Amino acid sequence: MLATRARTQQGSGELTGCRTADLGAEVFLSARTCAAAERVRDEIRDRGHQRVHAFACDLTDASSIRGFAAEVGRHTDRIDVLINNGSRYLTGPDLLSATDADVIDTIASGATGTVLAVRSFLPLLLNSDKPDVVTMVSACGTAGHHRSEAHDAFYAAKSAQAGFVGILSKRLRPKGVRVISLYPPDFDNPDPLTEAWQTTPRRAENALTAQSLVDCVLFAVGQPRDCFIKAFHFEQV
Repeated sequence: MLATRARTQQGSGELTGCRTADLGAEVFLSARTCAAAERVRDEIRDRGHQRVHAFACDLTDASSIRGFAAEVGRHTDRIDVLINNGSRYLTGPDLLSATDADVIDTIASGATGTVLAVRSFLPLLLNSDKPDVVTMVSACGTAGHHRSEAHDAFYAAKSAQAGFVGILSKRLRPKGVRVISLYPPDFDNPDPLTEAWQTTPRRAENALTAQSLVDCVLFAVGQPRDCFIKAFHFEQV
């Protein structure tokens, strides 16, 4: 069982859902609008996987997050993997370029939304005998990083997210929950469900893609329980 909050405009949520369904997982997708989640669900079902469900989840709304977890709980008594990749990306290296609403939405979706999602899904995770929490943080959450064109508010959201998963790992590990985090730089996102893109190897000179991130996720969650990969950091050349 896997629940993923799909950041569909970035592609990693779509591809994660697709690849995990290919491996036989039952997938619970969410996006800010139900229509966006249903689009991804239908694309995955077209590939022959029927155990895929779509829900709306607004990460800036606590009741929406609780509702998503409750809906998943009506389908299953456990989830094995929770994938947090639903943070809003905000571009613009000028602090004054974003509105107050943009700043609030970006920080709420990336920081507060991640905390509340883990909190809401934790009972289902603890019912699993192999629970993992995977979070797509960002290199923007790494101290001293300055190479992204993201807005300051996105840096703030990702720094808060990094702090949260850091302490979460310490506190949930004794309960058998592995907390796995990825810190990618900005990356390219062609259509993640096109067969050509999925089967074309990435060359060393190419930008990182969502495919690379999903490969890391699948590798980490596929390890024996006594093998704990806490984080993936990607070095920019």
